[in-house]
Amino acid sequence: MGKVQTVKMVVTGPFAAGKTQFIQTISEIEVVSTERKISSESERIKERTTVAMDFGRITVDEDLVLYLFGTPGQKRFDFMWEILSEGMLGFIVLIDSVRPETFREARNILDTFRAYAPTPYVVAANKQDMEDAWSVEDLRIALRIEDGVKVLPCVATDRESVKRVLLELLYSILERMDAEEAESE
Repeated sequence: MGKVQTVKMVVTGPFAAGKTQFIQTISEIEVVSTERKISSESERIKERTTVAMDFGRITVDEDLVLYLFGTPGQKRFDFMWEILSEGMLGFIVLIDSVRPETFREARNILDTFRAYAPTPYVVAANKQDMEDAWSVEDLRIALRIEDGVKVLPCVATDRESVKRVLLELLYSILERMDAEEAESE
């Protein structure tokens, strides 16, 4: 058995977009989570929120392991974003497709993470199983996502859906690594 390659991916996005669920759906280990009960009535979309990070792991094969780091979505915890972005090889911006009021924030988060590191990324349109979900095409327009960036339909509770998103990002990361390797030769 050769050296195990680890790939750090960050799952980010607005508050209540489904980041913790996304990681819990696919992780082979129990997710290390820093969720706390929400005290503010204005944020009662859900009962708990991530305050530092979520961590999950997936073994792709015997020599490739993915480490997933989920960021907090609330602005008051955004100091964790830069810390979590260190060493990432790619990131996913998870969007709640049924909450257009979060789209501007999602775009700001995307721009913030692009500024941290010029790594590959994908946009995952969560809750595509819901009747009032915006289509992937409409989300691309609303969020001003460039043509070369993948905007993928997603349901964070569905393992196959989460796996497709992760594989798309992984392919982009491996492509970038191969290109960098070819340049250095």
